[in-house]
Amino acid sequence: MTTNLLSKIPLFADLPKKELDHILAVLDVKEMKDHELLFREGDPGEHFYVVMRGELEVLMAEGKAEELLLNVLQVGEYLGEMSLMLPGGHRTASVRARGDSTLLSMSRIQFLDLTKKYPQLSRSMVKVLSQRLDAANTQTFHELTEKNRQLQIAYDELKAAQAQLIEKERLERELQVAADIQLSILPDELPVLDDFDFGARILPARQVGGDLYDIFLLKDGKVGVLIGDVADKGIPSAIFMARAHALIMAEADTGSNAGDTLQRVNRHITRLQKSTQFVTVLYGILDVETRTFSYARAGHEPPLILHADGTVERLPHSPGMALGLWDTITLDERSVELPQGSTLFLFTDGLTDCRDAQGEAFGLDRIKTTLGRLADKNAQHVCDHLLGALINYQDGSKQDDDVTLVAIRAVAKG
Repeated sequence: MTTNLLSKIPLFADLPKKELDHILAVLDVKEMKDHELLFREGDPGEHFYVVMRGELEVLMAEGKAEELLLNVLQVGEYLGEMSLMLPGGHRTASVRARGDSTLLSMSRIQFLDLTKKYPQLSRSMVKVLSQRLDAANTQTFHELTEKNRQLQIAYDELKAAQAQLIEKERLERELQVAADIQLSILPDELPVLDDFDFGARILPARQVGGDLYDIFLLKDGKVGVLIGDVADKGIPSAIFMARAHALIMAEADTGSNAGDTLQRVNRHITRLQKSTQFVTVLYGILDVETRTFSYARAGHEPPLILHADGTVERLPHSPGMALGLWDTITLDERSVELPQGSTLFLFTDGLTDCRDAQGEAFGLDRIKTTLGRLADKNAQHVCDHLLGALINYQDGSKQDDDVTLVAIRAVAKG
C-alpha cells in the first residue's frame, strides 16, 4: 500500500514498483503529535515529506493573531520538494500536524544519491517544479484579484480602515517572500579563477522582477554564463523566470553546447507554458584553457567586448528568437576569443531603455562610452560603475524595466 501511495506522487510516478520499493527502504519515518510543528516559516529547508497518515496544516504567521491557513495536506500529498533542488533555501510557510500524523522524510543528500541511481528522478523533479510554478502563478493571480476587490469595497464605503491596514501589511509580506525566493535563486558567490574574474548586478524595477543571471562551474574546466529577461515585470514574470532558470540549469548539466541547451529548454517551456510569456536569453560556455566563449543568443541583447586599449565593440549578431513563443526557434550561435585584458559585457535591455527626467534613454552609445573608461578595472567594478552611472543618469525618474549586468574579464598577466 505504501509503494502504491508513492506511485501516485508525480515525482516518483515514472519509476517501476521494484525501484519504488528500494526508495521506500531508504526513507525515514517521522511520527507527529496533534498540533506539533514540522517546521516554521524561515527555517532552512533540508527535507522533502510525504503524508502517510493524518493531515498537515500549511500556515502563514503561525501562532500570531493574523495566522492564515493556506492549505491542508491529506494522505498521499507531499511538500518541501524545492528544498531538494535549492541548497540554502528557507521555508516560506509553517507546517503543523492536524491530529496525530505519520510522514515519510527524504533529505537532500538522500535525494542526490537517488538521482545518481535513478536519473529519471531529476527529469520528474523539473516537471513537478514547473507544474508547481504554474499553480502558484494562477493562485497568486486569483488571490491578488480578490484582495483588490475587497480593498475597493472598503475604500468606497469608508469602512474598516484597520482591515485595510492589515491587508496592506499582508500584501507587503507576501511580496517580500516572493522577493526573497527570487534572490535565493540567484548565485550567492561567483566563481573565482586565476585567469578570469566575474561580476554581476541586478536592479529590479519592482520588488520582484523578471531578469535572471547565473555564472557556474561546468565539467572539464569550463564555466556557464547565463543572462535573461522575461517579458513584463512583477510576480508572474518572477515565477516564469524561476522556471526558465531551473530548466536551463538542469539542461546545462548534460554537457551539451549552448545552442542545444537552449533548444531543449524551449521545447520544455512551450510544452508546459500556456500563456504568452517569453524570455530572451544569452547562454554561453567559457573554455578557460582556450579563452573562448561560445554562446547562443535567443532574442537577447548582443554582448559588448571591451578591449585592453579601451575600445568597445558590439559583437556581430544575427536575428534570434526568444524562448517560449514557438516550438521551433532560430538562435544566433557564435564564439569569441577573450584576449588577456579584455572584458565581455552582457546586459538586459533595461540598461539601454532606462530614461532620465526628460525622457531620453540611456542608450547604447552612452553604455559604450562609459564602458570604454573601465579597461583596467575588474569585472565587478565594471558592473558596479555602469549601474551607478545609470542611477545617476536617471536622477530619481521612474525605472521602467529591470536591469541586469554581467561581466567576464580575462585577467592580464604580468
